[in-house]
Amino acid sequence: MNDAADKNGMGRESAGNERHGKTMVEAINRALREVMEEDERVVVIGQDVGVDGGVFRVTDGLIDEFGSDRVIDSPLAESAIAGVSIGMALNGLRPVAEMQFSGFSYLAFAQVEGHAARLRWRSRGGLGVPMVVRMPYGAGVRALEHHSESREAFYGHVPGLKTVIPASPRRAHALLHAAIRDPDPVIFMEPKALYRSFREDLPEAPDEAEIGRARIVQQGEALTIIAWGAMLRPVLKAAARLAEEAGEVAEVIDLETIAPIDAPAIADSVSRTGRLLIVTEAPLSYGPAGEVAMRAIEGAFFSLRAPICRVTGWDTHVPFFAREQSYLPSPQRIFDAARELLKH
Repeated sequence: MNDAADKNGMGRESAGNERHGKTMVEAINRALREVMEEDERVVVIGQDVGVDGGVFRVTDGLIDEFGSDRVIDSPLAESAIAGVSIGMALNGLRPVAEMQFSGFSYLAFAQVEGHAARLRWRSRGGLGVPMVVRMPYGAGVRALEHHSESREAFYGHVPGLKTVIPASPRRAHALLHAAIRDPDPVIFMEPKALYRSFREDLPEAPDEAEIGRARIVQQGEALTIIAWGAMLRPVLKAAARLAEEAGEVAEVIDLETIAPIDAPAIADSVSRTGRLLIVTEAPLSYGPAGEVAMRAIEGAFFSLRAPICRVTGWDTHVPFFAREQSYLPSPQRIFDAARELLKH
């Protein structure tokens, strides 16, 4: 999917847009409200999603509009939230379950991996599980332990699951619509560092979004930079500096979907630029960056003019507060890696 940056809102952050657009929290809330108005089968379930509007206020006001039968405050029991959602989906509803933080979602992993992801396969196509599991993830907000990790590889590795990560309010709005429409379970990971960091105008109708398709945010020929979630913004800053200081224009791709991965988009871009830089806040080892690199090797090996480079988090747990920013890929680290690639 080759979309210009201005079409999808990335980069359009003028002062007026900052004041009058929507944050990612507001964009997700609007998407939920819209699909609940359109389809009475859609229900929201999770801890504190109703009366309190969610820990980040993503579901704020929904219980007042749709009632407690469709906006359900659950016990503090992630496995139960997932299990009940699976039952709802099997019986005609379209649940959107919220895990307060991705670090708590592991308590529901047995239900998600053992049942939600397997039921279509187990029933030979007879049963679908049209549910979405929303979860804030990632570092950068000075949170406590179990609140800051980036473990999208856990879910991307599970057959039968789709894993989506938006990088802006406008794309969150579009991708959540697509996720709720999907006939299979979708893990919808929301980079909480972006929840209120900037605003974008939302269209009257959601932008086109297809799960499994990457998005070209900036076209270029010098090298390909692939990122997703909160890492797209430092990538764009590094790419702008690269163009200004070195006169080299990078092609920037927002992966958007970890699984299924858009291998053709990766191969097509790398075959034209010959260089690939992958940026993710997940730890280096066994992370999604390795999968992106392998797809590039499989699809465009003979076009590579330099070794593939990764700028990632470290193979540690996310450190607390004072050292958190040192853990995350910065525009400087990304810029330095791009300059090294261009030497080849």
